[in-house]
Amino acid sequence: MEELVRNVHIHNQWFSESNVRNAIEALSVTLNEDELNKFIAPYLSGIDKKAPIRVAVIMAGNIPMVGFHDMLCVLLSGNKFIGKLSSDDKLLLPFIAKILKTIAPNLNEYIEFTEDRLGPIDAVIATGSNNSARYFEYYFGKYPHIIRKNRNSVAVLTGKESVTELRALGEDIFTYYGLGCRNVSKLFVPKGYKFDELYGALVGFGDLVQNNKYMNNYEYNRTVYLMSSDTSLLDNNFLLMKEDASYTSPVGVLYYEYYNDISDVNAKLTEEKEQIQCVVSGSKEISNALPFGKAQCPALSDYADGVDTLQFLISI
Repeated sequence: MEELVRNVHIHNQWFSESNVRNAIEALSVTLNEDELNKFIAPYLSGIDKKAPIRVAVIMAGNIPMVGFHDMLCVLLSGNKFIGKLSSDDKLLLPFIAKILKTIAPNLNEYIEFTEDRLGPIDAVIATGSNNSARYFEYYFGKYPHIIRKNRNSVAVLTGKESVTELRALGEDIFTYYGLGCRNVSKLFVPKGYKFDELYGALVGFGDLVQNNKYMNNYEYNRTVYLMSSDTSLLDNNFLLMKEDASYTSPVGVLYYEYYNDISDVNAKLTEEKEQIQCVVSGSKEISNALPFGKAQCPALSDYADGVDTLQFLISI
């Protein structure tokens, strides 16, 4: 395991050792007997002795082991997991599965992976972009399914955040190089907000420049924005900030949007919740906000897109 963690970046440069260890630690926090028992308790009455079905899980490859939660839910529901691996993440999850099979040999007949065409299946869970979601709907619409589209996460600032909170926000922005749906890709800031303190708090993340893929994205986007003479552009030599109404920012770019009244932001986020994975804020006026630094620490019950995967699986 140690060897794989240290060397998986050779296969995928986005999977740095620190990011892989972070993903493993995030899983380990929830994978204990008490947490698992609490997670499964509300569903026990719905899990019966019927014959297991074959559930295809088509996984994204944006962050390490992103398909683990779906695999866990399939196994807890008593069904068979058929993992369609992304070419960007085809080593870590099969290795974890190998460990599970060693601990519980009966799982051998419940876990399989493929990089090729799927065989016989009974249900589908697929995660991808908005474009790939249309493809999934076309090919898998006849099966019971969960199809996840692109989502992003945001942070709402008031201008009263401490340096400690802003540094924690940096974890929400930069963990996994900002590639995850739980990464903050946009800020809502009060009109007249001064970015100097935020940039100062983010200085500690400057080692991002050591990743060539990250820096290539950053430098490409900087060139594009400079050519467009965008007056809203801010730059600290490893992160661009740009005023933009969109939620989906490119790698190396963080969008921001000004607001006059924070209650308007809360209403906007509620109205556009289908585009948002999670919200980070220290303000009590923002509904269901996570504390700074906690975006990448989901509980077992924090289902992607808010869709209860386990309830879906036991209801088929």
